[in-house]
Amino acid sequence: MTFYLKYRPQRLNDLDSERVRESLIKIIRSKNIPHAFLFSGPKGIGKTSAARILAKIVNCESKTRKIRGKYLVEPCNRCSFCKSITNGTNIDVIELDAASHRGIDDVRALKDAVKLSPASAKMKVYIIDEAHMLTLEASNALLKTLEEPPSHVMFILATTNPEKLIPTIRSRAVTIPFKKATDEEILRSLQRITKGEKIKIEDEQLLQIAEAADGSFRDAAKILEQVVTELKIYDEKRINEFFNKGISSVNIFFEYLFDKKTREALNWLEQSIESGINADKLGQSILGSLQTSLKAKYQIGEDPIALFDKSELVYLIKLFNNALKDIAYSAIEHLPLEIAVIEWCERGTLGNIATKTNVDKKNDPLLSINEENELKSNIKPNKINTKKINKLKTRIKVNSISEEVWLKILKEIRPKNTSTEALLRAAKPIDFDGNTLTLGVFYSFHKEHLEGNPHRDLLRDAVKEVFGNPVKIICRLSPIPQNKSSDEVILEEVENSENTSDSVLTEDNDQDIIKIAKDIFS
Repeated sequence: MTFYLKYRPQRLNDLDSERVRESLIKIIRSKNIPHAFLFSGPKGIGKTSAARILAKIVNCESKTRKIRGKYLVEPCNRCSFCKSITNGTNIDVIELDAASHRGIDDVRALKDAVKLSPASAKMKVYIIDEAHMLTLEASNALLKTLEEPPSHVMFILATTNPEKLIPTIRSRAVTIPFKKATDEEILRSLQRITKGEKIKIEDEQLLQIAEAADGSFRDAAKILEQVVTELKIYDEKRINEFFNKGISSVNIFFEYLFDKKTREALNWLEQSIESGINADKLGQSILGSLQTSLKAKYQIGEDPIALFDKSELVYLIKLFNNALKDIAYSAIEHLPLEIAVIEWCERGTLGNIATKTNVDKKNDPLLSINEENELKSNIKPNKINTKKINKLKTRIKVNSISEEVWLKILKEIRPKNTSTEALLRAAKPIDFDGNTLTLGVFYSFHKEHLEGNPHRDLLRDAVKEVFGNPVKIICRLSPIPQNKSSDEVILEEVENSENTSDSVLTEDNDQDIIKIAKDIFS
């Protein structure tokens, strides 16, 4: 069994997040346990483990004892209920993944089940993970049950994005925030594992693992397990080699960037990737050093680079931050990092960069004061309509997918599923940044179906076919256009043109309409 499962917290005192531990202990000792909790925080921080411990506490068979006026709140972990919850076999403790049970039908089934008494436990406990994935209709359906639950039921909602839950649900539950773990809290967790496994490793090396885990108890346990598997001796040198994976000092890379040595910087990236490091981790390492250097400019910590000024650091951070976002969608994993290097090193010599317009230069973070003043003096206000330019910029940003491209996507979908194409007729692209396509959907009914299969996969495949690479798709409710937009005009022109199967997107055919209705309403 993996470390993070084997040493999963089984008591409140095992919870390594101090604030969470103290909050739950106070609530349990008060003897007024709420019927609904909301555990919010990043992944791997112990939300589900805490939920299971609560389920044990409310169902534990052992008598609650009182010492010096205080109640002992820990579960016994020896009775049949505690053991069955630990093993995940208790039928009265139900764990649901809202990512795969997100529809209104799932919540209706849950509401019917809630009315039934527990099979053998004192209380039925529903643990709903990723609760923010519930659709709006499902969330509203759950709301009534949260407002007036049966006395034998407790709800524990867990989420990484509490802001995506509707406010009325958040207001009906007691919120317990789970913050990113500190290095000291992760150290406590790792010490419990090393003690149980009888692993001899110094706290200094455990702290290195804690820093690499980025605030996640689960990730820290996984890294420790990997260290134990790959290494026999756990001294500082070998731990450093494990994390660096043979990468030469990152400071050499920054020297190449400072000297604008494009070829050498690209070779450094290539060698780092070939040595086995993950492109995402490599990018985070570069970005972390840049962030530390920038903070040092404001007398916060020491500067590990000491080569770039503030504006240069800001520009580099933006470049590599964007590269990190692009890695997930890149066919060649480290390509965005290489593009960031080229953009930095070839500034002022590459194509459009060499012939920047006044507007481009004005937004350049590395523009000197003299250059900026020169630009301002060259601008002729009488010949420039600022309102028109701003309006044009806004229009370009919003309509970043042309009507022709949107028609091409619809045309790609139609032969595969007319229902999907019909749903998309109540939507329009409102933003596209090259990686993420945001659709404005006019009705919540259409949005809910477009976010579920098979429509979601069909849309994703069609967009990939048109653009040639995977694109993330987000659906948002959008007001219905009052006036005909240019894309609607084009749609009308296409539909009113020659009545051929190549140009008509949705034909006026009763059988088609009936089929679409059947597909949508099952």
